[in-house]
Order: sequence, then C-alpha cells, then structure tokens
Amino acid sequence: MSFFPKPSDNSDFTAADVLKLSRNVLKQEWSRIQDPNQGPRSMLKEFKEFALRGNVIDLAVGVVIGAAFTTIVNSLVGDIINPIMGLLIGGIDFSEFFITLKGDHVATLEAAKKAGAVTLNYGLFINAVIKFLIVAFAIFMVVKQINRLKRNEAVAPTAPPPRQEILLEEIRDLLKSKN
Repeated sequence: MSFFPKPSDNSDFTAADVLKLSRNVLKQEWSRIQDPNQGPRSMLKEFKEFALRGNVIDLAVGVVIGAAFTTIVNSLVGDIINPIMGLLIGGIDFSEFFITLKGDHVATLEAAKKAGAVTLNYGLFINAVIKFLIVAFAIFMVVKQINRLKRNEAVAPTAPPPRQEILLEEIRDLLKSKN
C-alpha cells in the first residue's frame, strides 16, 4: 500500500483521496507511537535528558540574566551616558540626531515619524553601538574572570605524597640496589 493514494480520476485529488491520505498518515503515526522505542515515553525521556543537561540550564540562566542586564544597559545609556554626551556637545538630546531624507524637516524624530518623513536615524544607531560596547565589555570582564579562575585551578600545586609512600619508595629503591 502506497503512502500517497492515486487520484480517482486523472485531474485532482478528491475528498475521498484526501481522507485515504489522512487515514494512512494517522495509521503510520499511531504505529510509531505504539513502538516502545519511539513512543511518547521515550520521547518524554529524551526531552527530560535534553532539558536537564547542564548546558541547557546554563543557557536558560544566561538568557534570563541577559534580559535583566539589557534593562540595566538601556538605563545606563539612556539615563546616564546620553545626557552627559549631550551636555558635552551643547545640551542636545543625542537620540534626536537624524537626517531627513524625504519630507518636511522637523525638530524631533517623533514629529518626523508622525509626519511620515523618511529619516536616517544616526543618533539611535550610535546609541545601539554604545549599548553593544557596554555589553561586550561586561561579557569580556566576566569571561576574563572565569579564565583567571580556571588558570588558578590548573596551577594549584598537587599535595605531596604521604610520608608512608615516601618511606615505601625508599625501601623499594634500597632493595633494588642490593639485588
């Protein structure tokens, strides 16, 4: 029995052909589920093994911390760095730097968007670059600390062997030298 039924006439599939196809697919899937090696229990077991791997859990924690860190970086850039940069360049809001390519030139980016003007928002791009640099620097510092800790673990001296082992080695060497 083929998986795809032949059309009952030479043109298109009929409703009966679609029902046959659906029935074949359902039979195939049901037999796959009934197989103990590929059934829902093995799929749940496989999912559990996947979900409880250390890497997946570490990734989930990283995503949550990253989302929280993004909020902090956005606040740092928007509330601290941009006002300072704006003050240094004459009190202008840094995120309001844009060039109007088409349409009426207006004072603010929001007004330009409302007017339907086509704008080149280089101030928002510079904000995004600043945010990226802050995140990249923070990640660099975290990785640097992790690497430093790994180096310290690798360099840790091994403990000297117990005194009994040293004495036994000396006795062995003395016996070898006598023979």
